[in-house]
Amino acid sequence: MSLKIGLINASLPSYFPQKHGVFDACGDWLEALARAHGASVVTADAIPMNAAEARAAAQEMRGKGADFILLLHGGFTMGDVIRELARIDLPLGVWATPEPTLVDDIQLNNFVSLNMSMSIARGVRDLKAYPVQWYLGAPGDDALAERLGQTIQALTARKALSGARIGVIGGLAMTFYNMEVSSDSLFRQLGVWSEHIDIHHMTDLMEAQSDGDVATELARMTQAASVKGVSDDQMNLTARAALSLRRIAAEGGYHALAVSDWPALQTSPGMHPGAAFSWLEEVDRLPIASEGDILGAVTQLVAKSLTGKVGCLLDMTSPDLENDQILMWHGGGGPLYMARDNASWINHPMIGRGTDAGPIYGAIADFEFAYGACTVLRVARNGTAYFAIEGEVAEGPASGFTGCRGWVGRFSDEVGPRSARDVVTTVLEHGLEHHFILLPGRHRAVFDEFCGWCGLSALPVIPAHNSLPRGGAI
Repeated sequence: MSLKIGLINASLPSYFPQKHGVFDACGDWLEALARAHGASVVTADAIPMNAAEARAAAQEMRGKGADFILLLHGGFTMGDVIRELARIDLPLGVWATPEPTLVDDIQLNNFVSLNMSMSIARGVRDLKAYPVQWYLGAPGDDALAERLGQTIQALTARKALSGARIGVIGGLAMTFYNMEVSSDSLFRQLGVWSEHIDIHHMTDLMEAQSDGDVATELARMTQAASVKGVSDDQMNLTARAALSLRRIAAEGGYHALAVSDWPALQTSPGMHPGAAFSWLEEVDRLPIASEGDILGAVTQLVAKSLTGKVGCLLDMTSPDLENDQILMWHGGGGPLYMARDNASWINHPMIGRGTDAGPIYGAIADFEFAYGACTVLRVARNGTAYFAIEGEVAEGPASGFTGCRGWVGRFSDEVGPRSARDVVTTVLEHGLEHHFILLPGRHRAVFDEFCGWCGLSALPVIPAHNSLPRGGAI
């Protein structure tokens, strides 16, 4: 899903942009930056100087398939140009280069033009639905490359998400009302389409897998992680589940799946597919959200587009406020690359416990996350809002519960450091759904920009307090 940038060079009639080589230098540099991020550039043929020429340039960019319009002020540009471009329903950026000299006659007067353009855009454009980003810098500036590169990443994710298809197998887990999603709202907001699939289709496909294919898949799984206590029958069912989910995704053209992993599958065929989720996220990079969590799958798709890898869907399970950490955990799936040490396939520790048979409905992946920086994300509220915070996975007070897990602390957002108590307050008072995606590395800024381009509202950190939840937080 390559992003196409539509570059429109603009200026009043003047020889100064040509004298200083503004358009050529900027165009060449932008093409190199775009290539580095898997994007491309198309450039308008003319340099618009009035409204009519700006309209023609916009039509030309549409005809060339531009996903993002970037207006470059090569010299001072009349307000008619931005006034016309701000009316179109494409993401829009405005770029100005610094003055080539700071003495004698002003050469370009670009910052004043940038200031005027942003002000005019605010007057004619719905900036909530259609934001405008500004860029200031010369070709080769590191800060400009970082800022514009982040936009390219964010808009590439936006384009990839629009038209994405999620297969929902078995529906939402029972009583998880907080994770109900309006499929219509999700499609209108993000362009994501969801389709429901009877869970019997999955179980029928499991039965239909050939013994040879199951053996091959099982051999790959046991080479990647050791089997600890899981019966041969349960590992066989796990491989069958992985093969059936892979086929459902391929046949339906689904970019992600949301699966109701309990309780129906424990009744028939008598298993839990958590290890199958882990395996497909690891080797196929196919996001699979447990418990039918559609927005969890959406968040995974965004994470995959931004980083190239699938994160881990988790609960905020056990806050340790004295140590300023939160245990992030889930007893379902998580990609094996996130493990600090070797991962294992184990029986699901919760399903079947307390019965005569015991917890035999395997299997799931068991590992602790590698230490280091991480980002915790969630697309929320029918795809109209989001939450994001960064932190660090580090040693905690205990190893944590069996499953995919890690202790996260040293939280921060754009304001600065945040405490675990702040995060707990935020999650509870915003009423955030209880699944979050954890990704290695720091990705809050680019995720924030992606959400901005999509028109999602930020759910900011609420500082810890001892009063009732403050007006309208939820």
